[in-house]
Amino acid sequence: MKRGYVLHHRPFKESSVIVNLLIDGVGRVDAIARTGSGKRSIKSILQPFQPLLLQFSAQSESKNLALKTVTHIEAASPAIPLSSNSLYSGFYLNELLVRLLTIEHQAESLFVAYHQALIALAQSFCSSHLRYFEKALLLELGALPSLDYDVDGNNINSDGFYRLEADCGFIPVLQQSVGVFTHSRSVVPGAMLVALQKESLAVEHLNSAKGLMRFLLSPLLGNKPLLSRQLFVK
Repeated sequence: MKRGYVLHHRPFKESSVIVNLLIDGVGRVDAIARTGSGKRSIKSILQPFQPLLLQFSAQSESKNLALKTVTHIEAASPAIPLSSNSLYSGFYLNELLVRLLTIEHQAESLFVAYHQALIALAQSFCSSHLRYFEKALLLELGALPSLDYDVDGNNINSDGFYRLEADCGFIPVLQQSVGVFTHSRSVVPGAMLVALQKESLAVEHLNSAKGLMRFLLSPLLGNKPLLSRQLFVK
């Protein structure tokens, strides 16, 4: 059996649901699961943030060939306890995955990053946990510029500032020009880039890291807003 999480589910016929799953070593899987009834119902574990063990087949009762069928499912451990901002953050991660991952791009390495983010959020809320997961997601999608080197191949300098050029990378910005870009999310301090790469963001890095990630995610998400962002300001 494989480890997995439910990202989202919706009703399908009388006693089934379509579930969007994140599966360890596989990636995103969309499948039909029979919920059952009474004591045999699995509705209580078909919930977000519940670690699962499951099996699925390539055959589906739907005409949609992209859908698989869950043949066995059970709880792997108690649900990860998220509340308040950590809970909203979990919904945010789930919405990102459902919006940006397709069946064609399975992103098999994201399961560990997602699991680690949930565990960290359960311990205490900090927006840095979201930034590290966004970094892993962007890397998997091929949309993360190098955080080690600028466009000239030089190491990112923690004392400098950089402007992000789309499809190119980070370009050093002269110190006297930084003020011109004060309100631009595409210009960020090198110290934040170094800390983001090392996953050691400090409090003073959080705002610029959030701005950078939103700048990078925006063209991938398009014009449709994320519903989870309305829950709170990260």
